[in-house]
Amino acid sequence: MSKTKNFRSSLSMGVTIPSLIFIVGVCLASAIFPEAVNKILNDIKAFIFVNLNWVYVWSVTIFVLFLLFLMVSKFGDIKLGRNDSSPDYSFFSWISMLFAAGMGIGLMYFSVSEPMQHYTNEIFAKKSYVNAAKNAQLYTFFHWGIHAWAIYGLVGLALSYFAYRYKLPLSLRSCLYPLLKDRIQGNWGNAIDVFALCSTFFGITTTLGFGVVQVNSGLEILGIVPSTDFIYQVFIVVILVSISVFSATTGVDKGVRILSNINIGVVILLMVFVLFLGPTIYLIGSFTEGIGNYINNFFSLTFNTHVYEEESLPWFYNWTVLYWAWWISWSPFVGLFIAKISKGRTIREFIAAVLILPSIFNFIWMSVFGNSAIWLDSHVAEGALSALATDPDSLMFRFLEYLPLTKLISFMVIGIIMIFFVTSADSGMFVMNSIATKNAKISPKWQIAGWGGLLAVLALFLLNAGGLEALQSMTLITALPFSLIILMMIVCLVKALSIDKKYYEQEFSVSTVPWSGKFWKERLKQIVNADARSDVDEFINQIAAEAIHELQQEFMKNGVEAKVTQGSEPKFVEIEIQYDLVNNFLYGIRRESREVPEYFQSEENLTDSGEGEAYFPLAYFGDARQGYDVRFFTREELIADILKHYERFVAIISEGKNEMFISSNANRRIR
Repeated sequence: MSKTKNFRSSLSMGVTIPSLIFIVGVCLASAIFPEAVNKILNDIKAFIFVNLNWVYVWSVTIFVLFLLFLMVSKFGDIKLGRNDSSPDYSFFSWISMLFAAGMGIGLMYFSVSEPMQHYTNEIFAKKSYVNAAKNAQLYTFFHWGIHAWAIYGLVGLALSYFAYRYKLPLSLRSCLYPLLKDRIQGNWGNAIDVFALCSTFFGITTTLGFGVVQVNSGLEILGIVPSTDFIYQVFIVVILVSISVFSATTGVDKGVRILSNINIGVVILLMVFVLFLGPTIYLIGSFTEGIGNYINNFFSLTFNTHVYEEESLPWFYNWTVLYWAWWISWSPFVGLFIAKISKGRTIREFIAAVLILPSIFNFIWMSVFGNSAIWLDSHVAEGALSALATDPDSLMFRFLEYLPLTKLISFMVIGIIMIFFVTSADSGMFVMNSIATKNAKISPKWQIAGWGGLLAVLALFLLNAGGLEALQSMTLITALPFSLIILMMIVCLVKALSIDKKYYEQEFSVSTVPWSGKFWKERLKQIVNADARSDVDEFINQIAAEAIHELQQEFMKNGVEAKVTQGSEPKFVEIEIQYDLVNNFLYGIRRESREVPEYFQSEENLTDSGEGEAYFPLAYFGDARQGYDVRFFTREELIADILKHYERFVAIISEGKNEMFISSNANRRIR
């Protein structure tokens, strides 16, 4: 029995089979017909980037502004989980894991090459060295800063919130629950998860392909391997994927967390090495000025579509738009992983940590490596590094040759890339298995390892056939529809958070204030029954009308002119006291109705209204304040409630400071 259990799959066939068919089909087409497929996909990508780039610009802008709003709003105190839940991981481990999953290999691959490519681009190069260097840093900050993490953060927040607060599966389908309701369990939900699984697979495969090539290039430069032939890439992939599988099958608590903690420590050590071995004073000064430049230009960068600068449009498409598409396409994977490790954090803590801390670290990292390379290129290397700007595979290692302890630092870089490779691959396996199983709690280890094997085989297949670029284009194309899905997540979050806040802030009914417990049996009967129209009319005709008429008589005895008005459609009764110079006092009760939810109607412990609507008597006032349900009031309690409002009215009109607000005689009747 135990052996049978170990080989039993937890995969959801409705998600896994369509995903595998699409993944394998695209990979085979990209490998067998790399040029043709690449041309078709490049044409589609170019059309989207040129004609629909504004969709990416507006989407990312909305993501940033929405998260900043949530962080400072009243919703920031809501926990991603029960109100009494606490985080599963220490703050350091949490930051280390989300950082390793979110940037990983890309940080090593582009830390020197991107600033250098901006620096040497003719758009910036035709200006002075100072402006070219400043712009190189500014746009690198822009591409790797708050905007990138806003994309990851929004998806991760939606997943965490609906999974841990609403107790829904940790799946992208759950993020659209307020719109789709129970349809998330059917074909709509499967389609969303298929999209997420394919996007995750393509994104990880292409990134791991870049990582393998960079590791191979570094090993060649250091003389560890004789060339960058495919056979050596196979050797690297087999070793690293094997480690990734071992790490993934030990679970997030052990493998991913331990490797992430190790890697963040080594990364910081490497950065400190370069900072103090390179032009230290220049780096500290340039970082300080770069932060100021980024803050000053934050909004202009955010909304800039370069529409008035035609010569810079190709650069805009190939960098900013491509980055937004790349981060969006990676967001299902990174968002799911961040959500998995973020239970128990508050929304404010989540957003502040995810947006600000990784961004600051990226700024420091890119300043240390990118600005060091630019300074060395102009002061020491005499343009040798800028000549290699289009060769990012080897540029990092060529840059290190101009620093002391070159071999030691180069080995550290290779080690970091390998660990990033492993953490990206093992967290990718975990996320893909989670999507394919609809977040099953237990999955056999062979199943998780199977995703690693598929990643390795298809990545090598595409590397050998030259189809990796086509797969990258496919990944970028999928970002367009997914950006619209993320916008829908914002709508769902707003709707859910509003309900959440109202639920926990809901106070006891006003009608419970005078309760003494004397008529508790009658009131219990009222609470568990949804009143019909005739019940409310009877309450208004008998209890409310009798109470108001009795009160009118007492007002008249005390020399106060009070007028009582009744109506049948809509059903109401009200008492009004008229004044010449200030607003009239008005207290009324009218019949209102609300829809009864289906789950309420079908609940055996609650009585069905029989009409799909529940009726209730609503108190209303002359100054348009929020009314409330008075169906549980007795005649005496209703009289006391009217007098309470009248006493408040008299207190207000007796204060001179309220004159401007109350000295209008036009009462607003809201029945």
